[in-house]
Amino acid sequence: MRAGAGRIATTAGCLVLTGGLYTDVVTIPGLLAGVATAGVGLATNIKILRAPASVKATAMGVYIAPHTGWLAVLVGERLAPGGDTSALVQAGVVALWTGATWYIRPGLVARDVVEEAIAQELDALVDDAEDEEEPAAEIEPAPVYASDAARWWGEEFAVEDGAAPGTVLVEHQQISEQCVALIIGSAQRGMPVPDISKPGLSAHLDLPEDLIAVEPVPGRGAGVKLVVLGERPQAQGEMNASDDEETWAEIAATAMPGVELLEATTYEMRKELT
Repeated sequence: MRAGAGRIATTAGCLVLTGGLYTDVVTIPGLLAGVATAGVGLATNIKILRAPASVKATAMGVYIAPHTGWLAVLVGERLAPGGDTSALVQAGVVALWTGATWYIRPGLVARDVVEEAIAQELDALVDDAEDEEEPAAEIEPAPVYASDAARWWGEEFAVEDGAAPGTVLVEHQQISEQCVALIIGSAQRGMPVPDISKPGLSAHLDLPEDLIAVEPVPGRGAGVKLVVLGERPQAQGEMNASDDEETWAEIAATAMPGVELLEATTYEMRKELT
């Protein structure tokens, strides 16, 4: 729409300048019309009025340049001396103004200047925003384990959703083929060992809960715990006493009912008696 209005204004300006070559009647009305056209066109061009400060003056200058030139040519026609040569020069100036305005289209040039400046400012804002973005979170280094057993505990049980988060394996010992004792410590020095889930250990190891024990370490503080996995071996004395009691119970049931074994002593049999 503005492009069509510019073409119409250029054509009208050319006609007024051509008329000014022959008569002074169009001079004053033409001057007023030229000023009014420039003012209204600039006042209604929102893009130029809201242009970035860095190019606003340039855009306004480009926009009003043809109007200014047109007013200068119209005034010059009145001030130019008479004669054929002068009339030819004036006609050439009118043709030059008309051709340049029609070809260059200063109104569109001014809009392009503004759009280019806006695009550059947007690019600068994007670049600044990218520079201000927080750096990517650093990848935490993989934990270092003292042994393969410590790695096994750390990766299987001490993870966030594991049976014993926040713990580390301090020491372990194979008590028997079916029993292992673990000394578990807190991952945070000076803090008690977090709760160790027996159901979690049971599910993960496929081991009955009654074969899992979580106890204090004798002589140590709350920063360590004893975890026993598997069936604990009985002491030799307890095993012998248990065997003796079972044997006597079988004898008493048939030979001596009602007699209870109170104590048993084991002697080494002499070789000559065997």
